[in-house]
Amino acid sequence: MLAVLAVGVDGTVLSVALPTLSKALRASEPDLQWFSSGYFLVLAAAMLPAGLLGDRYGRKKVLVISLALFGAGSVACAYSTSVAEFMGARVLVGLAGAGLIVMAFSVVTVMFAKKERPKAVGMMAGATFLAFPIGPILGGWLLTNYWWGWVFLINVPVIALGLAAVVALMPESRAAQRPSLDVVGVAASAAGLVAVTYGLIKAGQDGWGNLGALALMAAGLVLLLGFFAWERRLTRQPGGQPLIDLSLFASPSFTWGVVLAVVPILAILGILFTMPQYFQGVLGTSAMGSGLRLLPLVAGLMIGALPAARAVQVVGAKVAAAAAFVLLAAGLFLGSLTSVGSSSLFVAMWMVVAGIGTGIAMTTAMSAALVELTEEKSGVGAAVLQAVNKTGGPFGIAVLGSVLSAGYLSHLDLSGLSATAAAAARQSVFGGVAVAHKIHSASLLKSVDDAFVHGMDQALLVSTGIAVAGAVLTAVFLPKVNAPAKEGLKPGTDDGRGLAGPQPAPIGHAA
Repeated sequence: MLAVLAVGVDGTVLSVALPTLSKALRASEPDLQWFSSGYFLVLAAAMLPAGLLGDRYGRKKVLVISLALFGAGSVACAYSTSVAEFMGARVLVGLAGAGLIVMAFSVVTVMFAKKERPKAVGMMAGATFLAFPIGPILGGWLLTNYWWGWVFLINVPVIALGLAAVVALMPESRAAQRPSLDVVGVAASAAGLVAVTYGLIKAGQDGWGNLGALALMAAGLVLLLGFFAWERRLTRQPGGQPLIDLSLFASPSFTWGVVLAVVPILAILGILFTMPQYFQGVLGTSAMGSGLRLLPLVAGLMIGALPAARAVQVVGAKVAAAAAFVLLAAGLFLGSLTSVGSSSLFVAMWMVVAGIGTGIAMTTAMSAALVELTEEKSGVGAAVLQAVNKTGGPFGIAVLGSVLSAGYLSHLDLSGLSATAAAAARQSVFGGVAVAHKIHSASLLKSVDDAFVHGMDQALLVSTGIAVAGAVLTAVFLPKVNAPAKEGLKPGTDDGRGLAGPQPAPIGHAA
C-alpha cells in the first residue's frame, strides 16, 4: 500500500508543480509535456519486464530495488538544476514505478489465500484512490509556502517506511521453475506499448487527425500483434518459455477481469480530467482548493473499494460489478447535468455516487483477475493487468480531451476579438478566462464558462456511455463463479523458494 501510494502521489503532485517547474528549470511547453509523457512511456515499457524479473529472481528483491530507485529518483527530481537532469530523474522514477506497481499487486497473490484476495485488492485500491486529493492538496500547500523540491521529497519518508516494512515483514517468493529471459518478447512488448502510449498522448495533445499520432498507434498495434504471435509460437514449442503464458487467457475470470478493470478508469477520467479544470477555470479555485473539492469523489471511492469483497461474497462478482457500473453511470449522468451555477452540494453528491460505483467496479474486476492467478504466474499476470490499466489512462484522456475541446469550441463566442486574443481563448478555458480578464469583458467570461461547461457535460456523457458498456460486458461475459484455483502445497511442505506451502493460519488472516 505504501508503494502504491507513493507512485500515485508522485503523479498527481507533478501536474500541480508544472507551472513552478517551468520557471525554476526554464522549461518550455514541450519540455513540460515530456516531464509527464516520458514518465508514462517508461512506465508502460517496463511493466511486463518487471513481472518477469519478479517471477525469475524474487518478488521481494524486485520490490526492494524498485523502492530504493524510486526514492533516489525522487531526490534527483528535487535537486535537478536543468531540464535534462529532471527528465533523467523522471525516467528513473518511471522504471521504479513499474516495479512497485506490478510487484505490489503480484505479492497479493502470494501472501493472501484466494478468499482473502478481494479484501487485499480493496485495500490496495483504497491506497491508490487516496493519492487523488493528497497530491493537489499537499503539493499546492508546499508550493505556496516552501521550496518546490519538497513536493518530490515527500516521497522519501513514505519510501523509507515501505522499505523497512518490506525487508522486515515480507517473505521472498519466486516461480519454482524460473522463467527464461524472452528477449524478443520483452523488446516487442516494450516497443509496442511505448508506441501506442505515445501515439495516444500525441492524439490527446494534437487531435485525432494528427498523422504522426495515428502512425505511432498503428505501428504499436502491429508490434503488439507480432508480440502475441511470437508468444503463441513459444507456448506451442516443447520447453518454450514465453514472457506471457497465453494459457492465462483461458480463464474467463482473468481475461474479463483485466478488460473490465480498465473500464472504470476510462469512465472516472471524465471526472479527473474535467473537474479540476472546472474548479480552477470556471469557479476560480486554487490547485489546493481543487484537491479539496475532489474529496467527495475520494470518499466515494473508499466507501466502494473497502467493502467490495463483502459484496462479492454476498451477491457474487458478476452481480456486484454490474450493479457498480450502473451506479457509476448514474453518477456520471447526474454530473453531465452540471451547470455554471450548480451548487457545491449537487457536485459533491454526484461525485460520491460515481466514486462508490468506481470503487466497487474496479476492485471487483481486479479481484476477478488476480483471484485466479497461481503463485507461479502472479508476477506476469499482475503485469498484464497493470499494463492494460496504464495504457487506458492516455487513451481515455485522448478521447475525453477531444470531446471536451470540441464541445468547448462549438459554443465559444469570439466575435469582436483580435486574432491573437481569439487564438489564446481557443487554447483552453484558462486562456479564455485570462483574455476576458485582460480586456475586462464580462460577456466573454460568461461565454468561456458556458462553453467549457458544455464541453465538460459532453465528456461526462461519453463517460456515462463507457460505464453502461461496462455493465453490459459484465452481464454478458464475466463468470458468475470463479473456477476454483489449485491449492498450494500441503502444509509445511517446502516449495523450493524458501517458502512453505499454505499453513493452518494464512498470512492474510495473520495480517
